[in-house]
Amino acid sequence: MVDYYELLGVSKNASDAELKAAYRKQALKWHPDRNKSPEANEKFKQINKAFEVLSDSKKKELYDQYGAEAFEKGGFPGAGPQGQTYRQGPFTYTYSSSGENPFEGIDFGGFSDPFEIFEQFFGFQSPFSRGGRRTRTRREIYELELTFDEAVHGVEKHTVIKGDRKTIKIPAGVDDGMRIRFSDFDVQVTVRPHPYFKRDGQDIYFEKEISYPLAVLGGVIEAPTIDGQVKLKIRPGTQSGTTVRLRGQGIPYPNSNQRGDQYVIYKIKVPDRVSSKDKRLLEELEKEF
Repeated sequence: MVDYYELLGVSKNASDAELKAAYRKQALKWHPDRNKSPEANEKFKQINKAFEVLSDSKKKELYDQYGAEAFEKGGFPGAGPQGQTYRQGPFTYTYSSSGENPFEGIDFGGFSDPFEIFEQFFGFQSPFSRGGRRTRTRREIYELELTFDEAVHGVEKHTVIKGDRKTIKIPAGVDDGMRIRFSDFDVQVTVRPHPYFKRDGQDIYFEKEISYPLAVLGGVIEAPTIDGQVKLKIRPGTQSGTTVRLRGQGIPYPNSNQRGDQYVIYKIKVPDRVSSKDKRLLEELEKEF
């Protein structure tokens, strides 16, 4: 029978920090993507199982009393916790048992796949996948609706998930339909449209109406951006559909210093009605072209 303490190279009195350091060292050493030896896959599973048990005080107590048999399928008869949930760091373990065997049907919080616990501990996804042997645990997905400004600038949302109060930090620049991964759940965002900004990826498009005289004579206007108003110079003879690029005035890329651009598209406003005086002036102007 495998000795979990010996497997990780720690004593029974090891602190949480010592346990985590030992796990990190052994997990990196035996991860099948790094270690190509035939026994690496099984060794890696054992290491994760050992950490899974010893990092939780309740399961560690069971292990110290009954050994690894307590966590094998079929279990070991004896008294133990039933129908209770325990938390350790980012992990949640649920004991659920029935009948005379208190260890039967123990649910290790979805970490029956050792590569899942590896991802949680190290903060990135393991690329290991060989012949379909890896079965990922289905993650909980929650939907969150954001305003355009919240999606563009980022926001903190306070909510309750699985009975726990959580503060969810949404990075600036997320887009409609984007899924954000947190430690033990995913959040899929929907973004309400803006009344006049049109978004394409991290770029923004805005149509600005200008008067006919302004288009002919030129001048200065103000146009909105996601960070406030900016002044733009209209060149004499500007045509309808002329587009001005505001470099770096678009939407931030999530978790990046880079930003998209904003495009201002000029649309010449043609009045529905003109006075007799305006009509004469336009007729005179037409003769000049």
